[in-house]
Amino acid sequence: MPTLANPVPRLFAVERGIFLMPSRLALDVTRRQRLGFISHAHMDHVGRHELALCTPETAALVRYRLGKITARELKYGQPGEIAGLRLTTLPAGHVLGSAMLQIEDQDETILYTGDFRLGPSATAQPAELPQADYLIMECTFGHPRYRLPPRDVAIEMLLDGVRAAIRRGATPVVHAYVLGKAQEVSKILLDAGIPVLQHPDVYAITEVYQTAGCDLSGVRPYQGQPVAGSVVVAPPPAQKAAPLDGILHRWRIGVTGWAMGGKPSGKWQMDQLIPLSDHADYDQLLETVERVEPKIVYCTHGPKGFVDELKSQGHDARWLG
Repeated sequence: MPTLANPVPRLFAVERGIFLMPSRLALDVTRRQRLGFISHAHMDHVGRHELALCTPETAALVRYRLGKITARELKYGQPGEIAGLRLTTLPAGHVLGSAMLQIEDQDETILYTGDFRLGPSATAQPAELPQADYLIMECTFGHPRYRLPPRDVAIEMLLDGVRAAIRRGATPVVHAYVLGKAQEVSKILLDAGIPVLQHPDVYAITEVYQTAGCDLSGVRPYQGQPVAGSVVVAPPPAQKAAPLDGILHRWRIGVTGWAMGGKPSGKWQMDQLIPLSDHADYDQLLETVERVEPKIVYCTHGPKGFVDELKSQGHDARWLG
């Protein structure tokens, strides 16, 4: 095991991933493990574990993506016991079924966030933040440039762009990740009275959402021809989905938090970008630390400089990579 400059608590170890001790429960490790917690169903957090721990909604989405898996399903707020540890999933506000993991033994508590977002979501339960001795936090947007506008402002930008395109006789094509963002965008549009057609890759995930109890009734699959007054929700171009045939005049809208970081990379070269994210932005990351009140914050993903920012504010912060 690599030696860390800053020691970790006896409850977890780092070895090309984070493992609870002594059970060696892997936290979002993508390599196959005997026992693995899956915080949500995005593939960069999923492994084909011998036994997966996750919420029922995540289990359904992972089974759609991977096929048969053996899972112990942990509903939000209902503790389970593993190797003497008390484990509780809490809503993470990221995508349907996304979960933080609260880990307790007789002496110490850890909160592992996985990917999360504070505040409301159209298709996921809002995040819950308990206090904990140690916080292992995903820090994707840990730079001041990623201060997102208020959610209602971003939604209004989206609706204004869609309606303006429709008035011009164009077909608005909203590009969003097939699992999570596409369903949230679709729900926002439906609630605004705008009909939604979905690329087949998106619609297949939406059917799993519906079965899991997330109401997206009214969404229809795109079948090769646009419908006047409707929006088409599709994957980002980089996901190399089947092309949307039949749309002659389209207005391409990308929905991504990366819109706040300067000029986005090639996959987000759109007619319009909407800074709506399912990750905590810079200020929400700082808020999370204040609310959890940990002795130590361990930062994963995102810019390493965020650790220095936390230290400058008086927190004991350390980098896990």
